[in-house]
Amino acid sequence: MATPERQAYPQLYDALIVLIEAMPQNEIWPAIYARFELGLLAALGYGLDLTRCAVTGETDNLRWVSPRTGRAATADAGAPHAELLLKLPPFLTDPEAELVSGDVADAFALAGYFLDRRLFDVKGEGMPEARRRLIERLGFAGRL
Repeated sequence: MATPERQAYPQLYDALIVLIEAMPQNEIWPAIYARFELGLLAALGYGLDLTRCAVTGETDNLRWVSPRTGRAATADAGAPHAELLLKLPPFLTDPEAELVSGDVADAFALAGYFLDRRLFDVKGEGMPEARRRLIERLGFAGRL
């Protein structure tokens, strides 16, 4: 279990309702699920700062996230360190962005990195096997 027992998280409840209602929409619910995971992190106090570049302060063209700080970087600011950074798919910062192949996989990788390090690894549980299977099946179905 990711949340403490007997703690109310109304924002997570509302997000779960949105996720469940989106499930019939095969093309978008995996992206909504990845957003849900990032919302879970935020609700538990481990939110990422995807609003502006940690280096330049710019709010446009954000493409990377630091695995150390959880803060975004623009394409240009992050380029010299791309091998060390996590990809930030555009749909996570721009609701109007079109989903392209690989975006959902990048979102799952981003959320998974922080879920593992800040939540599951700390508790000594490791990432839930069900999450790995879900992502694997989405990959087989060509939905990442």
